[in-house]
Amino acid sequence: MANEQNLDIDALIERIASYQSRGDAFFPDGIFPSYRHNKYLFYRRPDTNIFYTATIVFILNQVKGKVSAKSQQIIEHITEKANKNYPDFQNKDGLKTYNFWKTKPSKHFPNGRIFQHLDHFRIPDDIDDTALVYLTLPYPTEDVLWLKEKVKLHCSPLGVRGGGIYSTWFGKNMPIEHDVCALCNLMYLFEKHQLPHNEYDEAVFVFLREVILDEKYITNAFKVAHNYATTLLIIYHYARLLGDFNIPQLEVCRENLISKIKQLLDNESNTMYRTILETSLLKLDKNNVLKISTQNSELRTARRTVQNSFTYFIAGLLSSYKNPILYFFAPFKITQMEWECEAHELALIVERLSCLL
Repeated sequence: MANEQNLDIDALIERIASYQSRGDAFFPDGIFPSYRHNKYLFYRRPDTNIFYTATIVFILNQVKGKVSAKSQQIIEHITEKANKNYPDFQNKDGLKTYNFWKTKPSKHFPNGRIFQHLDHFRIPDDIDDTALVYLTLPYPTEDVLWLKEKVKLHCSPLGVRGGGIYSTWFGKNMPIEHDVCALCNLMYLFEKHQLPHNEYDEAVFVFLREVILDEKYITNAFKVAHNYATTLLIIYHYARLLGDFNIPQLEVCRENLISKIKQLLDNESNTMYRTILETSLLKLDKNNVLKISTQNSELRTARRTVQNSFTYFIAGLLSSYKNPILYFFAPFKITQMEWECEAHELALIVERLSCLL
């Protein structure tokens, strides 16, 4: 079975590499193509962002130690090509934070006809893209310590041991926003560098814990994760964090998450969503003997079977407004942009297959 899975993984990694741009009118050399769309507005555009490229590189390097020598070389080549693009998405003033889109000059909503001309839609750097880039570059601990001091300047004091929760955004004029998936990525970075916990980290852990124990990740996924907005993607980000690090403050969440995954698997027919749930279960419970209903052949063709029915990342066009009337409409799909990226879906399948190696 392991040899068969390795062959599947080799083929998928080769396919992922084939999607990496060699440079064209829309996507620079090394970027993985993705597209933003809103089916209600009959809208679809090629989107040059660093988020998907960094996420793919992160996943592939996480599984690198389990795959064949051939696939390891391909992953190294993919990583080298991707990393050359990071400077284009770095803070416009040279700080070591990163943006979803290019910054010098700003290329927000690239290839669009309206939004790219409106400064209102120019977004600041954020903790999510920054954490993912740091996780895929050889940044020394000294730089991660700098980042940890930087994010302290962008948080909302909540009276939790005098600390506050890190906001998604680095911008001065953006509202304070807390996305649990972005926070999981940021805390993953801090844990990887074994940074000691401070009062701000403890406040984050309290928040992450409450979201699970109070079941906010089920009842109000959009509010606690504006850019992911679904229960299963929130679970997946918790699983990545808890699967790789021992965090006593969050251990109380583990059984709750495992129980919810099993419940969701009983009713989930979407191949990609099942893939994510199975990956999460295997990360949270490494001793679990999972009865996999999805065969590897189905995983390899998942893109064809669920096309246009899987969304990993969204942007709520109204979620940053303080006006309560506008914010009321933020959770509605017609006011959101969704992204799709074939190479990322394949990377998620590779991640799933690697869990049993």
